[in-house]
Amino acid sequence: MQGLTIPICRLNDECEALRREIREFLAEALKDLSRQERARSWLFFDAAFSKKLGAHGWIGMVWPKAYGGRERTALERYVVLEELLAAGAPVGAHWIADRQHGPLLLRYGTEKMKTTILPKIAAGEVYFCIGMSEPDSGSDLASIRSRAERVGDDWVINGTKLWSTNAHLAHYMIALVRTGKGKDGKHAGLSQFLIDLKTPGITIRPIRDLSGETHFNEVVFEDVHISSGNLIGNEGDGWNQVTAELALERSGPERYLSSIQLLLEMLDAAPKNDSRFSTTLGKLVAEMATLRQMSLGVAVMLSRNENPALVAAIVKDLGTTLEQRIPEVAHDLFNIDLGYRDSSMANVMAYIVQAAPAFSIRGGTREILRSIIARGLGLR
Repeated sequence: MQGLTIPICRLNDECEALRREIREFLAEALKDLSRQERARSWLFFDAAFSKKLGAHGWIGMVWPKAYGGRERTALERYVVLEELLAAGAPVGAHWIADRQHGPLLLRYGTEKMKTTILPKIAAGEVYFCIGMSEPDSGSDLASIRSRAERVGDDWVINGTKLWSTNAHLAHYMIALVRTGKGKDGKHAGLSQFLIDLKTPGITIRPIRDLSGETHFNEVVFEDVHISSGNLIGNEGDGWNQVTAELALERSGPERYLSSIQLLLEMLDAAPKNDSRFSTTLGKLVAEMATLRQMSLGVAVMLSRNENPALVAAIVKDLGTTLEQRIPEVAHDLFNIDLGYRDSSMANVMAYIVQAAPAFSIRGGTREILRSIIARGLGLR
């Protein structure tokens, strides 16, 4: 079995000063937002709020100034992210572009992509959705069937993407598709493309989830023509690129803070000097603090240009397990009847109970993550 070391992170004075700044901003900006609304957090699409963050320089923080960034540190960015999530800020509009697609374009995109799109992302004006999952593929991302074929100077894309969050509101998708068979099995012959979602031939159908929301989508491509300049990186390198992207998707604080508003409700409502409540809630808080330190370790690894894929998979698996357990604890401690929405806790819990099943699916299922972890630790 191979060893695993996660860096220990201690935030400096600059990070804590930034924390105070954004807390002051959020206290005013979110003063009228209920805790039930805050529970939606990084799935809550609010374009106006994203533009406010962009004006403060809190999107694309670590990117070069030439591309609209502020050249802040990865740890300063982490502080902003956890404060936004802890406060339940409506960050869904810019979240995916800031988290993974901006960095992907920065690393593999053309100069034209970087100069025209990255500044708009950083300003909170352009939004992205993910084009990975497909019908019948499940969590086996390498089994995708959408294809892009060369026709003259263009590529023509046909296929379907599924579970694309906020695709109906986004400007662009970065799609993983097949461009060839390759010689190394199903991981070869994959490429990524930048796709303007207003391109003719694209149909977007929202999907209503258990909570009644329609942020998921099915996106169908029928003879969609895009320029050869929309290829990201090199043809056939899509698998390596998307693997790096998934490490960014799996490691952030949203992977253990999705149920934070329900935990805050429990902490507010718990009776004092009751050992059952204090012990149970204390364990949850301690577990969350441990996950936070692990997630911060990933931020350190990214700042060192190290590969955090294994640690990110661990954080995601442990984090979503905690997130899904919090509603169960709330039920056991407070015996909430969701048929009666007579309290703030009941309303928050009703939303979390309906949203929680997706926590261990988005960003990679538990089975896929544990397979990655087993391989990374030399167990298989």
